[in-house]
Amino acid sequence: MKRIVFMGTPDFAVQVLEKLSQNKDWEIVAVVTQPDRPRGRGQRLSFSPVKEKALELGLNVLQPERVREEVFIRQLIKLRPDLIVVAAFGQILPEAVLSIPPHGCLNVHASLLPAYRGAAPIQRVIMEGGEKTGVSIMLMDKGLDTGDVLAQAEIPLSPGMNCGDLHDCLAQMGAELLQETIPRWLRGEIKPLAQERITERAPSYAAPLKKEDERICWANSARMIYNQIRALTPWPGAHTIYEGKPLKIWEAVPYQPASSEEAAASTAALASATTVSTKTKTASTLATTASIATAKGSSGAAPGTVVAIVKGQGFVVQTGEGKLLVKQVQPVGKKPISAQSFLNGYRLEVGYVFANI
Repeated sequence: MKRIVFMGTPDFAVQVLEKLSQNKDWEIVAVVTQPDRPRGRGQRLSFSPVKEKALELGLNVLQPERVREEVFIRQLIKLRPDLIVVAAFGQILPEAVLSIPPHGCLNVHASLLPAYRGAAPIQRVIMEGGEKTGVSIMLMDKGLDTGDVLAQAEIPLSPGMNCGDLHDCLAQMGAELLQETIPRWLRGEIKPLAQERITERAPSYAAPLKKEDERICWANSARMIYNQIRALTPWPGAHTIYEGKPLKIWEAVPYQPASSEEAAASTAALASATTVSTKTKTASTLATTASIATAKGSSGAAPGTVVAIVKGQGFVVQTGEGKLLVKQVQPVGKKPISAQSFLNGYRLEVGYVFANI
């Protein structure tokens, strides 16, 4: 029976571990995951999702602060693993670890390598409007997701799919593909393919998410903002600024008026609102409007301007190219609510200009 050490931390790795544990042809001799961290509003010390699953399965758990530590490497050597399997672990494995198992270290990566190497492949492929993605089983080397590929599975990226949807789909795909790949790899039936030989996709890097990725710039196109919102749902969320405070937008779609009459009504409402609001705007709002007035959309409104209210659905915002219908939002300190409820409770009106971050 082959001995396997599994390394993983977040939810993506849980399905991989669970599927791995169901096979009786090998034994999981240890699960390695990140140390317990403070999480949530109370910053209470909590287990990683993989640790919770490992304890549920009755598996031995190791939590080194750094996998480069000599103490941990000695522990790993004593376990005598034939194979190490990695899925979203969160640390780069040094040569001292990579060289321990005779059958190497296999990584389940959530992209079609060599595209989207790095920490955030799921978010980045949605953010950049990709049409397809998938999972790769890779033989790890010292580089960042640069090892030879053993197997891949592809999936089309449907327009309405958000990060949570894609995450769950790829986690299941990765778990199943790994289950198929390990026996063939151990039997010597797979010849590793160097990523340089995969010519249909150019190498690219999926950089970790930063705070600026969460901020909506209304000067971007409606399609770009739509992709940004999908890529950051259900976490961490994209936001704009309403009355000086962040307002998360959880659901929105590019907008086209249903009829010419609807478009004309929206234009008239915007003209009326602009006339009224010009007399009542605060100095800060006027400054915000002035700073973005140079780039106007087809309606003549500056990006970030609420140009229409769609009854029962939400509100429409002008972008640098096209319009966006906002359908679900979350004010600071509140739960997510429909955009229609936000309109009712916060009295958002046509002509309001969201800050253009």
